[in-house]
Amino acid sequence: MPKHEFSVDMTCEGCSNAVSRVLNKLGGVEFDIDLPNKKVCINSEHSVGILLETLEKTGKAVSYLGPK
Repeated sequence: MPKHEFSVDMTCEGCSNAVSRVLNKLGGVEFDIDLPNKKVCINSEHSVGILLETLEKTGKAVSYLGPK
């Protein structure tokens, strides 16, 4: 499965919980959240566009850092 890295403007546990919630709803993803470095690594067959759109549902600033 392709692995992608995103920067997400998370400041607390609540932020990382929001990220977990939207990714779990999407399904078909495995992910690691690195709260101190504000990064989310996602293993998924979904396109980068879908993943970006999903992460943006948290209301946080999101950017794609590239393949991991």
